[in-house]
Amino acid sequence: MKNIPEVRLGVVAVSRDCFPITLSHRRRTEVVAAFRKAGGEIFEAQTIVENENDALKALEEVRAAGVNALVVYLGNFGPEGPETLLAQEFGGPVMFAAAAEENVAVLTSDRGDAYCGMLNCSYNVGLRGLKAYIPEYPVGTPNEVSAMIAEFIPIARTLLGLRSLKIFSFGPRPFDFLACNAPIAPLFKLGVNIQENSELDLLEAYKAHEGDARIPALAEEMAAELGAGNRYPGVLPRLAQYEITLLDWAEQNRGAAEHVIFANKCWPAFERAFGFVPCYVNSRLTQRGIPVSCEVDIYGALSEYIGVCVTGHSVTLLDINNTVPAEMYEKSIQGKFPYDLKETFMGFHCGNTPIEDLEEGRMGYQLIMKRSLEPDGEPDITRGTLEGAIKHGPITFFRLQGNAESRLVSYIAQGEVLPVNPQSFGGIGVFAISQMNRFYRHVLVEKRYPHHGAVAFGSAGKALFEVFKLLGVEDISFNQPAGMLYKTENPFK
Repeated sequence: MKNIPEVRLGVVAVSRDCFPITLSHRRRTEVVAAFRKAGGEIFEAQTIVENENDALKALEEVRAAGVNALVVYLGNFGPEGPETLLAQEFGGPVMFAAAAEENVAVLTSDRGDAYCGMLNCSYNVGLRGLKAYIPEYPVGTPNEVSAMIAEFIPIARTLLGLRSLKIFSFGPRPFDFLACNAPIAPLFKLGVNIQENSELDLLEAYKAHEGDARIPALAEEMAAELGAGNRYPGVLPRLAQYEITLLDWAEQNRGAAEHVIFANKCWPAFERAFGFVPCYVNSRLTQRGIPVSCEVDIYGALSEYIGVCVTGHSVTLLDINNTVPAEMYEKSIQGKFPYDLKETFMGFHCGNTPIEDLEEGRMGYQLIMKRSLEPDGEPDITRGTLEGAIKHGPITFFRLQGNAESRLVSYIAQGEVLPVNPQSFGGIGVFAISQMNRFYRHVLVEKRYPHHGAVAFGSAGKALFEVFKLLGVEDISFNQPAGMLYKTENPFK
């Protein structure tokens, strides 16, 4: 994954001047030792912050070491002003954690009172208007603080990635998919840049790559990746030309951005003009950490990128698409998995899911498009999908969205892809999420979310929730358990 930041951690200990500074020094050393023993890398600043001058000195230390994500560690009560000034001036993601008392012996004179200090620290974070990561229970032993730091890494990576991200979009957002036509103003508040382009810009760039010397080798690479699934080899040179076009466009237009993603229009005019469906290329770039959403879904692409940063793994963007037939449920799910029929659904897209996330990926054609674009004969311009059953296992369905009022809202729901044959076309899987029927009605429908949801492979809800909080998202919905009513849920049903 070359399109996500590398987190370079640093830790600075702080000490209230009326507490022993040796306490913070020893405890910081123990935390660093525990983190390194667990396999982590972290820069240990030697300056312990007792006052503002110390804070400036510590900042010089961590900046010289190339630190881009900072852990501020309260080895004792800590100085509220200097420790939060340190966070304010650092400028990157910051985490606060505090030391627990080791044993009864320290209570006689070497008690650190960091449990108390964290309260005042959080108050001063608020006074400065800062967004800092404070773990769910931020006070612990060296091993516990080490685990907290490990959980900070994907959060810091995501925040760093968004600060240097540029979204390229091609084509007006489709009239038939107004749900994808979301206001972009909230993107700039996140620090994300966007460059909107015409489909003609993309077509012109694609035509300029005709006969590019890199095409044959890339087509061979695609054929090798598809293996037995290479059912339409004749379309690979067109797809290779398109992939080269997108990558060259990114390099020529990234400007000040370190990281780039795409939100591209993909039908119906696309097929007539370009001569293929772009899904397979979208899947390949997404697998490399450069999500390419379809239907000009800008927030879908952004959500995918957040998922890539959080997990360090490929993601996908799927329609929350269709119900599971009762016949399939009764035969393959009922009594085998702890889900009601209405807690299951199918997640589908034409063919943009990375091949590593499919049971057996194969090149196909877009059946729905073929009906209208080339109803007679063999598929030609509708070739280019990557189809197959999505691998079973735990997943997190989520989305960050700019709503109609230009406010950022989000949802997160953990569940799983069931090992059930979906018996349908496209990239598709049978999904199960606890209380999905209620979540569908009182979050997805009630809060007017679009049909696209990002899918992270694994249980990523904890990190995503913290990321959304730090981004200032006030409305973070989740699939609430039975007995916990949604605001709009009828209690008399």
